[in-house]
Amino acid sequence: MQELLIITTGGTIDKTYFDAKSDYQVGEPEIGRVLETFSAAFRWQVIPLLRKDSLEITDADRQLIRATIESHHQQYVLITHGTDTMVETAHAIQDLPERTMVLTGALNPARFVGSDAVFNIGCALGAVQSKPPGVYIAMNGRIWNPDEVRKNRSRNRFEEVA
Repeated sequence: MQELLIITTGGTIDKTYFDAKSDYQVGEPEIGRVLETFSAAFRWQVIPLLRKDSLEITDADRQLIRATIESHHQQYVLITHGTDTMVETAHAIQDLPERTMVLTGALNPARFVGSDAVFNIGCALGAVQSKPPGVYIAMNGRIWNPDEVRKNRSRNRFEEVA
């Protein structure tokens, strides 16, 4: 992998907790900090494209994500994204040729102790380097085809479409 293009869109992975507000807000992208902490042995470029909860991502936002990928030369693309509409975004970019694209996120903010963010990022990095061109979702320790997965909100995990 020569260089990884990372597009951040917000979502729980980048959320921070504000005590004074007693709520969560989408903060700065966390993935660069994660990669630096673990001394990633490859080059990457982070494009902080959106700072939205995935329930707020629109079709226009998905077209912006697609256009951003198309306007860059990197073959390998990792997208951090909120989990609720990750599958919809994967469908919006799935026909981009000659690129390996992996979407990942977290069920708990990356800044929280015990967050699944680092685990999911690691799985996504393995997938983007080993899978053939196409689009994939890396969540819960698995690499998913977006046509065969959904988020089960009641169980707070991804699972195969029945």
